[in-house]
Amino acid sequence: MRLKTNLQRETKHSELVSCVGWTTPEELFSGADDHLVLKWNLNTNETTTLVKLPDEVFPTDMHWFPKAAGGGKKAVSDLFVLTSTDGKFHLISKTGRVEKSIEAHKGAVLAGRWSFDGTAFVTAGEDGAVKIWSRSGMLRSTLTQNSMSVYGVAWGPDSDSVLFTNGKQLVIKSMQANAKPTMWRAHDGVVLVVDWNPVNNLIISGAEDCRYKVWDTYGRVMYNSFQHDYPITSLAWTPDGELFAVGSFNTLRLCDQAGWSYALEKPNTGSLFKLAWSSDGTQVAGAGGNGQVLIAHVIEKRLEWKNFEASVTGGKQVHVRNVMNDAVESLDFRDRIIKLSLAFNHLVVATSTQCYIYSVKNWNTPMIFDLKEGNVSLILQSEKHFLLVDSAGLYVYSYDGRLVCSPRYTGMRADILNYQTVSISNDTIAIRDKADEKVIYVFDAQNGKPLGDGKPITHKLEVMEIALDQCGPATERRLAIIDKNRDLYLTPVRVFGTERKSSKLGNMIQSLAWNDVSNMLAALADGKFTVWYYPNTIYVDRDLASKTIFEKEASEFGKNPQLTQFNGNHVIIRRAEGSIVSTSISPHPCILHSYVQSGRWNDAVRLCRFVKDETLWSCLAAMSAYAKELNTAEIAYAAIKEAEKVQFIVNIKDIPVKEARNAEMALLCGNQQDAEAILLQAGLIFRAIMLNIQLYNWDRALELAVKHKTHVDTVLGYRKKYLVRFEKKENNKRYLQYMDGIEVDWEKIEAKMEMEYQKERERPTVTSSSSAGTGGTGQRRQQRQEV
Repeated sequence: MRLKTNLQRETKHSELVSCVGWTTPEELFSGADDHLVLKWNLNTNETTTLVKLPDEVFPTDMHWFPKAAGGGKKAVSDLFVLTSTDGKFHLISKTGRVEKSIEAHKGAVLAGRWSFDGTAFVTAGEDGAVKIWSRSGMLRSTLTQNSMSVYGVAWGPDSDSVLFTNGKQLVIKSMQANAKPTMWRAHDGVVLVVDWNPVNNLIISGAEDCRYKVWDTYGRVMYNSFQHDYPITSLAWTPDGELFAVGSFNTLRLCDQAGWSYALEKPNTGSLFKLAWSSDGTQVAGAGGNGQVLIAHVIEKRLEWKNFEASVTGGKQVHVRNVMNDAVESLDFRDRIIKLSLAFNHLVVATSTQCYIYSVKNWNTPMIFDLKEGNVSLILQSEKHFLLVDSAGLYVYSYDGRLVCSPRYTGMRADILNYQTVSISNDTIAIRDKADEKVIYVFDAQNGKPLGDGKPITHKLEVMEIALDQCGPATERRLAIIDKNRDLYLTPVRVFGTERKSSKLGNMIQSLAWNDVSNMLAALADGKFTVWYYPNTIYVDRDLASKTIFEKEASEFGKNPQLTQFNGNHVIIRRAEGSIVSTSISPHPCILHSYVQSGRWNDAVRLCRFVKDETLWSCLAAMSAYAKELNTAEIAYAAIKEAEKVQFIVNIKDIPVKEARNAEMALLCGNQQDAEAILLQAGLIFRAIMLNIQLYNWDRALELAVKHKTHVDTVLGYRKKYLVRFEKKENNKRYLQYMDGIEVDWEKIEAKMEMEYQKERERPTVTSSSSAGTGGTGQRRQQRQEV
């Protein structure tokens, strides 16, 4: 990826350009020390004078009223705030009329920014004050008064806090009166510029020490650049938070959000005093110290998927190369390319007006549909459909261009969604709420309706990243969650009537990725590269969880690497300095997953016998136990020397009733409530009572017996045996009440029990022990749903 820069042959401004700002991707404005504000039409390359400022007014900053606050595709900013050296700010309309000029600071006003919702703006001055103003220009409050000039200011994502410079320090001050500010030493020189992105919630700063840095909101440094030749005079995030630009003397640098540099340009501009991105994130404008207005286009963005490579070669052209046969396709578009995504055999390209969907099998006839909004900020793909996000909402489309659904919830802010806070699979969409970061909304991808009982997933801590697995039936969909502590949890998505069980998989997680063809999960955690071959093991048999994991040292990937893809048995990792490296895992777990998904259990056993690996046997044991495939589970548990579980499975196979076998397998997996639910649903009341007796759930056993008016004496008899064995006296009031009125006769109890077992043997659903565990698919599906 790089920047294609454009400069004028003859400068339009005669003096230093101090500020620039966009209204649309085709319309740019610039202010300079020659007292002119110029309007640039990029379609016609014409420049006109918008307003001639008084001789005493030298502009310092310009910020247009946020388009998002107006709403709709045709909402265009029609007002901007211009700060100046005379201590005033000026509200100027798009026609060039100065609506208001207000005395704001003693000395120059150095910066002015609208809040994201457009309800207020903030100014920072040479006098060290930071002030909040209403939209109409009324002073609301003086947020702070410093002893040093405040050179840079930025709003927080929710417009409820402000970031500003204070000498070598950065300060985040909440709008709430008594809130304690967050303050930290950021640079070795005076901090000149800051920006805070609402999508990724990261902060960038540049200073006189000739460095730029990336921070989180707690003041932890995410990236520290090398020392440049000159001070950093400007920087700016793209609206989607994926890139930022850094300006210095005759220098323009394009950087990834992680901090490393994509490209370096050396334009003849003098110092770049301000940078501003167009709303679609494809162009950046710079205010040059020598009177030049720099306009640069982002080109040569490259995407890779399996044997295909797509690169944006110009503003309206994409080249696709098949590395297997070196065939190259050139795709031309009518409008400017804004976003593209390549995965699951499809290339999706969003331009300023339309969306194009190409199949890798046919590059000649794309599916095309018109876009409601001009600015697509995110494209996410799954096997069956893809997700488009723009400022107005999010939309699920099929690969034939049909709108499938548009999920929504109260208070949703689509403009700040990114790949860490929204995830899509074939049947599910998950979105982390911005208002309450502990809440995750899950929707059906087919109709956009909330899943399960309609309640969102609520985690105990703030959620930083979410990811849905991509394979298997919808009832087994799992969501991986990384929380504020960087702990990794796995939670089922489709839960009906039972409590959702989140299980912790790991901690200190830096990055994660689901496999594209099987439900394996890879993560970089605490200096190790970890792959969970079968994450669902945590719900099946916790004893096997540690045996189904592959780990290796991640020191070869450097500090803070990020997982970008996990396709088949290949993993793509990006190092902190931006280089891409790949590593691979054993192909056998992926093959095992494919056998299990297609029900080829005998092939799965043969594979494990051939490989002779305990990890693979452990995966097969968990998979077969979950699928109630008793014969395979017996072989797999025997191979890893789990004698007690083998014996338990052998006993299960002797049970004549399929539902009872399923309940016992649920018990093997540690799911007591599910085991009881299966028995009660099948009408096996006696077995449900005996299950609770064996687990010493005495209150529940008696409750079931009384409710169904059967085997009360059986429960009382076993309770007496229990008390005698442990030499205890009865102190449970309910048991005392029933023991007074019911006689315990073991001959009658044993006769009744034998009769129950005889009934089970005579049930029409009885199958032979040789086919035990195959079970009905409907029952298996129901069991998985309840799990």
